[in-house]
Amino acid sequence: MITVIGSINMDLTVGTNIFPKQGETLLGTFFEMNPGGKGANQAVAIARLGGEVSFVGRIGNDPFGEVLYNQMEKEKVKVDCLKKGNFSTGIANIILHEQDNRILVVPGANTEVTPKVIDEHWEHINKSSIVVMQLEIPVETVEYTLKKCREHKIQVILNPAPATFFKQEWIDLVDYLTPNEHEFEAVFGAKVEQIIDRYPNKIIVTLGDRGVCYHDGKRLINVAGYKSRVVDTTGAGDTFNGALAFAISKEHQIEDALRFANIAASISIEKIGAQGGMPILAQVEERLSTIK
Repeated sequence: MITVIGSINMDLTVGTNIFPKQGETLLGTFFEMNPGGKGANQAVAIARLGGEVSFVGRIGNDPFGEVLYNQMEKEKVKVDCLKKGNFSTGIANIILHEQDNRILVVPGANTEVTPKVIDEHWEHINKSSIVVMQLEIPVETVEYTLKKCREHKIQVILNPAPATFFKQEWIDLVDYLTPNEHEFEAVFGAKVEQIIDRYPNKIIVTLGDRGVCYHDGKRLINVAGYKSRVVDTTGAGDTFNGALAFAISKEHQIEDALRFANIAASISIEKIGAQGGMPILAQVEERLSTIK
């Protein structure tokens, strides 16, 4: 089983023909509400692929929380550890312009995912082969969970987003760290090729349409991306992380797991919404068969 510990939000997406300047009011082209939050997105990505996945998180006692809870159940994500908190459900305000987006997150109940919550659900978490986390829950919770997982020999995939909350000392506590290029530079203060060789088979850097790279201890390896029709890039990274966790849980070798995750992410950006385009296993396998 894979356990995802993280954020769950309602995404409020507005389309626009131009990003507004400070103090400027413009008319948008569309508005949609879609389930989101990095943690929930990654859990759904795993479930869509057929993985057994449980989610640890907090929602508010409000209409958004009810919708999100029901959606997770519908996606076949195990929700025994998804409880109501005291704050409102988290939201993400997404402004979408052509193939770009700008996102403002209000965490709400996600801030209530405390170390106490990890202890409350530890018996469940401890049954996991892999734990997946991001940085949209309190930093102290991430650190506490990393230490407990290391103590109990549970593999951890940490997606360091937002990167400003990452601590350098965590690098020894994770099995896989999955920043994009910007997050890598924010975390390490250097270009990817300058220091990635210090962390062989551990740091996996996503490069957008250029694929993903990692160092295998001998050389820098780039796993090429797959061209697709871009509609909305929101959630592509979350799809990648979920698909990576799924592939690793199936004991794929690292390069094959990354190729699998790349394909899943490339499919996800062909529809609106973080979860809207997340693929099922058959879709990924079909596209994989065209490049082998």
